[in-house]
Amino acid sequence: MNIQLSPDAPLDVSQTLARYRIWGEDPSNRLHDGVFRRVLALDGELHGYALRWSGPPDDVRITITIPGSRSNRVAEAVSREVGRLLFLDADVLGFYRAAKSDAGLQGLIGPFYGMRPTLAPTPFEMLVGAITAQQVNLAFAVTIRSRLSRRWGCPLLIEGERVYAFPTPEALAKAKVRDLRRMQFSTRKAEYITGLARLVTRGELDFERLATLPNEQVIAELTQIRGFGRWTAEWFLARALGRGDVCPAGDLAVRKCFAHFYSRGRALSEGAIRRRAAVWGPHQNLAIHYLLAGLRHVRAKAGDGT
Repeated sequence: MNIQLSPDAPLDVSQTLARYRIWGEDPSNRLHDGVFRRVLALDGELHGYALRWSGPPDDVRITITIPGSRSNRVAEAVSREVGRLLFLDADVLGFYRAAKSDAGLQGLIGPFYGMRPTLAPTPFEMLVGAITAQQVNLAFAVTIRSRLSRRWGCPLLIEGERVYAFPTPEALAKAKVRDLRRMQFSTRKAEYITGLARLVTRGELDFERLATLPNEQVIAELTQIRGFGRWTAEWFLARALGRGDVCPAGDLAVRKCFAHFYSRGRALSEGAIRRRAAVWGPHQNLAIHYLLAGLRHVRAKAGDGT
């Protein structure tokens, strides 16, 4: 089965999905030779799909291939997931109008035209990823998360490529801390992941309900869970719920962005960053991701890595 999508606003698929190659291979989100492959779990069954694209950002054509399936239900679920991965609901044009009058953002529209912050396919996957990324560099976070996928995720061949379904909460709820420790997770991170999985499995953490709550209430509830601080909660709002009016001001990379683009290298306080970001209103999420991409680009040109 093939599905065709034609977004009604600029979309650069390559730059949007770049996070799945910048810091290393992700076996649950395989981006290889211009094709993105992933496994969707639906009603206890696994369905692999491949995502391809062609054309410029203003006229991009997206083709989703679901090998071996003719189910409309599967097609709808895959289309929804791809819509999240490419953040098709993002108000990119509104952001560009606002960015043209911003000294830090105006120069980023051209080189990153059509880029969107990809949303995590599922809230659970996002939070597990956030735990792995706490206080380590992103390359190492991808490495240990990949080990997690290969150990507890189910493999599926998609057009000859082996892709692992991201581990279910049920699988990780049964994982032993000592097994995660062997993969170089710290004891605390291992406990955070298994604890999160158990909360989800028991129904004590309801992601559908969280999605209906205002930002501050989401933050308040998530920060009651062991291992989650405001940093994790704000990234959850941005990358799991797709909220536009959020700025993870405590993130080290975000603070470096503001220092570089707005204060000539001088570090700003979290409060100052939040006040500066507030002027972007519902476009804060997009603005932060453009600044992050811009800083990576500057450092790459300077030979300073990503």
